[in-house]
Amino acid sequence: MMEKAFRTTEISDPRFESDNLRFITVKTNNLKGRGDICVFVPPIENVANLPLVILLHGVYGSAWVWSQKAGVHRTAWEMIQKGTIQPMVIAMPSDGLWGDGSAYLPHRQNDFEKWIVEDVPLAVQQNIAQVSSTSNWFISGLSMGGFGALRLGIKYFEKFKAISAHSAITDIEQMPLFVEEATENYRQIPEQENSLIAMLSNQNSNLPKIRFDCGLDDDLLEANRALHGHLKNSQIEHIYQEFPGAHEWSYWQAHIKDSLLFFNTI
Repeated sequence: MMEKAFRTTEISDPRFESDNLRFITVKTNNLKGRGDICVFVPPIENVANLPLVILLHGVYGSAWVWSQKAGVHRTAWEMIQKGTIQPMVIAMPSDGLWGDGSAYLPHRQNDFEKWIVEDVPLAVQQNIAQVSSTSNWFISGLSMGGFGALRLGIKYFEKFKAISAHSAITDIEQMPLFVEEATENYRQIPEQENSLIAMLSNQNSNLPKIRFDCGLDDDLLEANRALHGHLKNSQIEHIYQEFPGAHEWSYWQAHIKDSLLFFNTI
């Protein structure tokens, strides 16, 4: 029997769920309180060990935004039904709801990093029968969540098979573009963890598969091009793409498909 990891767990009642979405709330020491996870579970019987995609949101949002502003659950189910991708479970956690955004970093006595890499997969595994301890993990996100996906995927390379990011922040010095909280709240020790390029400079082997994209009208375009340039110069295999669009939900709604297709090839 799996050891109980959370003091309390609440999960939605299937009688009242809709659109193949389930909702989990757990109390965890990493958040010093409760955290929410919205989970897309494909309605397919007698399947197990499905891949788990952890999908991170950007600033201002929470566990609901990927489904209710981009319809990712509908996109995924449509792709599964057409046979474009194999069935997969998508976990969409809150970032911990600190300030305008936690950046999925440990700070202010809360460990928003461990919430994502430890608590979220375990909460899904304990409550969603289609996911097990042998399921492959993938991680993706947009903007601040793109930074979180890349940073955590690089740092915990042994846990994730692949990373895909959209319109990603690449350095915490870019957080003031979006949040009112002081940058000092986000800075990490060692300093290299503040920048994706710095992290990659110190760890360029044993990495998961990497892809990321950015819109041509996005304020983070040059930062993403710089990250692409560093990866290319370091001879780190990756996929980088640019598409029409800005830092907006219509862009992410369109291009989350690219992440799902990428994960399906791994």
